[in-house]
Amino acid sequence: QVQLVESGGGLVQAGDSLRLSCAASTFTFSMYDMGWFRQAPGKERELVAAINRCGTNTYYADSGKGRFTISRDAAKNTVYLQMNHLKPEHVAVSYCAGARLYSGNYYSPSAYNYWGQGTQVTVSS
Repeated sequence: QVQLVESGGGLVQAGDSLRLSCAASTFTFSMYDMGWFRQAPGKERELVAAINRCGTNTYYADSGKGRFTISRDAAKNTVYLQMNHLKPEHVAVSYCAGARLYSGNYYSPSAYNYWGQGTQVTVSS
């Protein structure tokens, strides 16, 4: 069983930045596609960004393009999400997710079968 642990969330002012980290327990981290999802209060879980297992391709929701950057460090078994220019609308629980089997759709939560517990991102006005 793969364990994913998110960290780096917190309270920031509008316009500030955060870097989220997701540490994977498995030594086969490089065999997993990874994604970051967000779930705002009363909203469905939606993709923020994803990166394939090779780190050669990235995918972003329209709302995150130009502001968010996903990356991974195979040596540390960690995936990161750099978030710049945060807005109050970005308040949500951020979840790290992993997918060992390729589904062809990085944007769908159903493509991922491993999930972290989430880390809270709060942005004040």
